Amino acid sequence: MSHLPADKPFTLAGRTYQSRLLVGTGKYKDLEETRLAIEASGAEIVTVAVRRTNIGQNPGEPNLLDVISPERYTILPNTAGCYDAVEAVRTCRLARELLDGRTLVKLEVLADQKTLFPNVIETLKAAEVLIKDGFDVMVYTSDDPIIARELAAMGCIAVMPLAGLIGTGLGICNPYNLRIILEEATVPVLVDAGVGTASDATIAMELGCEAVLMNSAIAHAQNPILMGEAMKHAIIAGRMAYLAGRMPKKLYASASSPLDGLIK
Repeated sequence: MSHLPADKPFTLAGRTYQSRLLVGTGKYKDLEETRLAIEASGAEIVTVAVRRTNIGQNPGEPNLLDVISPERYTILPNTAGCYDAVEAVRTCRLARELLDGRTLVKLEVLADQKTLFPNVIETLKAAEVLIKDGFDVMVYTSDDPIIARELAAMGCIAVMPLAGLIGTGLGICNPYNLRIILEEATVPVLVDAGVGTASDATIAMELGCEAVLMNSAIAHAQNPILMGEAMKHAIIAGRMAYLAGRMPKKLYASASSPLDGLIK
């Protein structure tokens, strides 16, 4: 790591993280696989769907926090499964109660079950209420640069545009919109949704994203634990390549070695 150029820290809500990979906790076959895959990924921030996962609201049922300790990880509650602002706000307030008053949340308000595309109108409504209520809001949104700009201006601490639809594994479908969002960014930009394999994560980081959040790409891999580790390295490689600055693309070949001084 001695050749790594100076990098600004990855900071959210006043806390600095070493890993730029955020991972979800759903879709694994059991809690043990969840634990092992997340450990392999090196992630420090773990997102939890409060409406689908027990983190204490259902006494007597297996509790995710028994295997994903809040002392080891930053637990990032999310509003997955919410389809309007009222529902999303209620879910965030419940999470704050369950997590001893912690205010960091991931807001997502979905438009429909078929696409899981963000409902931007409801997202804006919910973000406004949550920010006024003292939450630190990381927000899942479309890859529309104007909406991303508006969410940051409202006070969201991070903007999380999709790279592809949730769970599709299609990769970075529109790198050009992401580039515009990144150029205008005043808060951290994290790719959220669409990553399918390690190269997708690396591309997101090479574009200049601060971090990447994923769930299905690890949980639905044939070997989730191995994929978790692959994603750890992909994120590191992508960030290093971004800092290093890639060579320019050229239409024609360019000899690697100079021709001057060759024996004729």
